[in-house]
Amino acid sequence: MVKFLKSILFKIYQVAFTIMGILLPKDKKMIVFESFLGKQYSDNPRAIYEYIQQKYPEYDLYWSAEGKSLEKFERHDVQILRRFSFRWMMKMNRAKYWVSNSRLPLWIPKPKQTIYVQTWHGTPLKRLAADMDEVHMPGTNTEQYKRNFLAESSKWDYLISPNSYSTEIFQRAFQFNKTMLETGYPRNDYLITANEPGEIERLKKQIGLPLDKKIILYAPTWRDNQFYGRGRYKFELQLELDKMRESFGDEYIILLRMHYLVAEHLNIEEYKEFVYDLSLHEDIRELYLISDVLITDYSSVFFDYANLKRPILFYVYDIEEYRDTLRGFYVDFEKEAPGPLVKTTDALIEQIKQLEHMQRTYQKKYDQFYEKYCRLEDGNASARVVEAIIK
Repeated sequence: MVKFLKSILFKIYQVAFTIMGILLPKDKKMIVFESFLGKQYSDNPRAIYEYIQQKYPEYDLYWSAEGKSLEKFERHDVQILRRFSFRWMMKMNRAKYWVSNSRLPLWIPKPKQTIYVQTWHGTPLKRLAADMDEVHMPGTNTEQYKRNFLAESSKWDYLISPNSYSTEIFQRAFQFNKTMLETGYPRNDYLITANEPGEIERLKKQIGLPLDKKIILYAPTWRDNQFYGRGRYKFELQLELDKMRESFGDEYIILLRMHYLVAEHLNIEEYKEFVYDLSLHEDIRELYLISDVLITDYSSVFFDYANLKRPILFYVYDIEEYRDTLRGFYVDFEKEAPGPLVKTTDALIEQIKQLEHMQRTYQKKYDQFYEKYCRLEDGNASARVVEAIIK
């Protein structure tokens, strides 16, 4: 009975949303922002928000926040809309602009006069949307996933691209034929403008990290076929922390940053003061800035981290399955990766012990990678996006 009542209320809400979109007049200076399904104040939407807030203070700006994440937003001086509340529905239908970095629920109709700016959230390595041969995610199948994705992308008026490589893929994979803004990613402006010792020290103190240790950031992605349910993915930590501590405990600390879709709560109590789980840290760009080396796998984080020109290691213990079964890659990953690919913790340790030599070995490849994927990142992407949209 309770489930039935919830279903009825949801249908009423959907109808009300559609009617409001038709009846309510648009406020030309109202914008609603959302990042990672309302879970974070971060990423490209945050960078765009902060630029507009500084340059166009007359605009009325709101953040869409899901219920469990409200506390995160309350720490910032922002106007908050609880996702799916009546007030959220009213503002979504009054706003002239929506700015999001991930898909909105498919049932949400975009009012005719609303401008939907999709910033997306990464340079694509893994196959996306219409380019995927098979989908292994829970609660869907390949045909349905593609159909739903393309129904959503048809609502986008603007799509932000970090480089020409991404532009070509986005147009095809999302079947996007409206306005592409090939500007670089707004979120990476910070990596250019804030990369100085004072800001790095301030962040370390704010997070509560030691100032006398170098930092390894481990930021892997999720696996489509390892899940508890829709939108809740498993992750088994393959990094042998005992070995890492034995080798680097005096010199380094490790920051763990799991993907936002991963539901695991890692138990790292026995590695206190060596390993820090910062999966819930609001904005990963701050973790990039304070880290001396990145370890990742198939996550797009390495495209952003490359802006800092610091060492990148690829811990790819399941590369054959991931490449050949789960997703497939757009590029020859083994050939283009700007750092070594390793499959064991022991091999990872050896590479970290000889970082300077490793960097010299990969310098030419790193430079080619930077030129192809990071050339537009000059600290002014936010300005380019906002000026294009607001005009």
